[in-house]
Amino acid sequence: MNAVQKPPRRYWHEPRALALWLLCLLLVLWRVYHASVVDAAPELLEEGIYEVRRVIDGDTLLLSSGARLRLQGIDTPETVREDYPIEAWGPEARKFTSDFVDRAGRRVRLTFGLERKDRHERFLAFVWHGDAMLNEELVRAGLAHAWLGYRYSGTMKRRLERAQDEARRAGRGIWSNSATLKSNSP
Repeated sequence: MNAVQKPPRRYWHEPRALALWLLCLLLVLWRVYHASVVDAAPELLEEGIYEVRRVIDGDTLLLSSGARLRLQGIDTPETVREDYPIEAWGPEARKFTSDFVDRAGRRVRLTFGLERKDRHERFLAFVWHGDAMLNEELVRAGLAHAWLGYRYSGTMKRRLERAQDEARRAGRGIWSNSATLKSNSP
């Protein structure tokens, strides 16, 4: 009498193999979820206190939430732009911003104008430590130009314009004679 032969069991039918596959699947799902929660930048920032993870350059910060933040209403000389040389006064602007953030204990207050994001999807904000506004202090130190053609309050525009006039009259930073010499040197 021929015994009826059972078909061989597939490896995925084995309880241990099935448990291993489920464990791998759960690990992959956890990793994807964890990466999206930790690394995803928020879609919206409310006014309030935020921790700064890193100063990217004089006018750009990376917050601990993953949000990239551009200082509203100003432009500092470049230091990290790809395929672009480091500009005169750029390293000084970055150091000034880094020192400001360090004095604030890496926790700064953000306020916003009418535009919340720029074309690169960076948040646009005014950055504060107490009564000191980083945007204004950079301009006053001669380490940034005031950009007055964008949509933010007239009060803030007047503050930045006064700070720029003060820096220009005093010949600070980008308004100094050495700025011309630095930018023309090889």
